[in-house]
Amino acid sequence: MNSATKAPDDQSITFGSDFLQLDIGGAPAGGRAQWLAERLRLAITDGRLPVGSRLPATRVLARELGVSRGVVTEAYQRLGEAGHLAGRGRGGTVVVSAPAPRQATAEAPAKTAPFAAPPGIDIFDTLRAAPARIDLSPGVPDLAAFPRTAWLRAERAVLDALAPSDFGYGDPRGTPALRAAVAGWLARNRGILVDPDEVIVVAGVSQALSLLAQVLRAEDVTSVAVEDPGSLGVRQHLNNWLVDAPPITVDDRGLCVDELRASGVPAVLLTPAHQFPTGVVLDGDRRRQLAAWAEGGGLIVEDDYDAEHRYDRPPVPALRAMLPDHVCYTGSVSKLLAPALRTGWMLAPARYRDALVAAKRNADLGNAALPQLVLAELMSSGTLERHLRLLRRRHVRRRDAMISAIATHLPDAVVHGAAAGLHLMITLPSTVDDVALAAAALAQGVKLQPLSWHYQRPGPPGLVLGYAATSPADIEAALSVIRASLTSL
Repeated sequence: MNSATKAPDDQSITFGSDFLQLDIGGAPAGGRAQWLAERLRLAITDGRLPVGSRLPATRVLARELGVSRGVVTEAYQRLGEAGHLAGRGRGGTVVVSAPAPRQATAEAPAKTAPFAAPPGIDIFDTLRAAPARIDLSPGVPDLAAFPRTAWLRAERAVLDALAPSDFGYGDPRGTPALRAAVAGWLARNRGILVDPDEVIVVAGVSQALSLLAQVLRAEDVTSVAVEDPGSLGVRQHLNNWLVDAPPITVDDRGLCVDELRASGVPAVLLTPAHQFPTGVVLDGDRRRQLAAWAEGGGLIVEDDYDAEHRYDRPPVPALRAMLPDHVCYTGSVSKLLAPALRTGWMLAPARYRDALVAAKRNADLGNAALPQLVLAELMSSGTLERHLRLLRRRHVRRRDAMISAIATHLPDAVVHGAAAGLHLMITLPSTVDDVALAAAALAQGVKLQPLSWHYQRPGPPGLVLGYAATSPADIEAALSVIRASLTSL
């Protein structure tokens, strides 16, 4: 047996009484052992029994199938002789090898290259799956800093305190503990005073937008204006629910409210504290103009996606704090802890709240309760604030490293949005094809996003470069690759 194929015992998987949905009634008389061996071999080949899987004990499987133990023993022996199974004593019988996977045929469709065509609905999935040595994708915090020890400590404390009834279905708005913790977090960090009963826990901002789009369509609102440039992903979420996303220009003062007013669109989605991708802050005069527009009947959707990450400027209050009756506010822990948690929150004007809760109930009956309770513990104990302070120190060093590397390798680039956030936007000379540049950089192992993806109308070429999850050494190496890629175009 090739020891390289053996999986550690602590990674083995035990299969139960419905093992492979085997029906011995289909076995030919006198050929049950051969039949069983073939069924097990097929399961190993197609991956239902991966290497490391622990098979049921022979007596257990014999009892489940209603056959003699000898039938199962013989089937296991046949596969052992073929090199697929091995006995591990008390560890049981384990799958130790599988046939080599079939090679893709010439007719098999190739995976879509991320930059081969205008970005489609699956562009971000495709880009995430593309291999790269250095990933400068925006919107990702320092994931290596995730507070694993604190999370495990909070998880143990939560589990110790849970009653059996707490494992049942809960409120679709979220657990009371997390809604209270979010209300406290928003009061301390974003200046928003809100009752916990008004908080709706969602599976990230993407779900918040999906739920809101459904509710607005039910009220015959089929158009929500967005910033230009603005997030391609946000536009895709709205379009997925058949909501148009007409562009409104963003300049160095933020969203152009005069243009919004002239458009006649009844709702607008924006990122006022740190605009994506430019990094611009909506200034005081534009805020007053936007407030007047909203008080005239408009709805503001505020995506407060990374407002806590600021370095060289004072905090900017959330629009929701000023206009609670006119702002639907969304935020999440994706930029604070990790996108994988899929946990966020929404605050909605009273007239939309019941419909949003109903949409959330119909979507999934509410987020998983255990992660909510752990997150509530981290928020209420001050652990999340301490983690944010740690992230700020790390992020600012990486931001400075990226600004320095850009100055060295891309002297013609103009840097935007350096005072806050998790990314920089750079604009490049008008002769540069930023999609071709991103493709060339990916071919050399550096992943990034072209600025043109995030424009609906013509705009300057550039790049959107995340720095928070990348070491200074890798940032320097990545910018060197980008320079070489630009030279090669």
